[in-house]
Amino acid sequence: MREANVQVRHRKKYKVTTNSNHKQPVFKNLLQRQFEVAQPDQVYASDVTYIWTQEGWLYLAIIIDLYSRRVIGWCMDRRMTRSLVIRALMMAVNLRNPPPGLIHHSDRGSQYAAGAYQALLSQRGIICSMSRKGNCWDNAPVERFFSSLKREWLSGQRYRTRQADLADIREYVAVYYNARRLHSTLGYKTPLNYENTFNKVSGIA
Repeated sequence: MREANVQVRHRKKYKVTTNSNHKQPVFKNLLQRQFEVAQPDQVYASDVTYIWTQEGWLYLAIIIDLYSRRVIGWCMDRRMTRSLVIRALMMAVNLRNPPPGLIHHSDRGSQYAAGAYQALLSQRGIICSMSRKGNCWDNAPVERFFSSLKREWLSGQRYRTRQADLADIREYVAVYYNARRLHSTLGYKTPLNYENTFNKVSGIA
């Protein structure tokens, strides 16, 4: 193979992140793929993905405000637990303090259907919406974020440690994606610039 300059193309490691075979209650799809939102803090979308490192898997949970596509909550951990998605949600609500009536959209995974997560949503007056079973297109904006992360930032990277991966993803989310990456759906503005434009028009300081 070396003489012929032939290289092995390794299969990408795959990990299931959605376990919808559980006995927790599930909720109707209230969003119905209506991804265009009139103002901030009306609809949040969330999901979990995974990244392989030489130390093992690292899981990333995010929450996006669909108005601006800004990542407003996120958390990473070596295990995919309820705590992972709860911490991402807490980051979002602490940052934004959304009004009651906000729609929170996710898949039907056991982490999102869990009593502790649902109790937190209820306490904040947040309405739960879930994708149909096995239908990733019902949460397309979050899927696009994960695709952009892996294609633009992580492609070809082989992280030796979870800590190195965590630091790099933090750089992508906080520095690049929210503040520098232009989005065609936002008129080629960044999420932060798009929100700032709304705040100026609305007279919000």
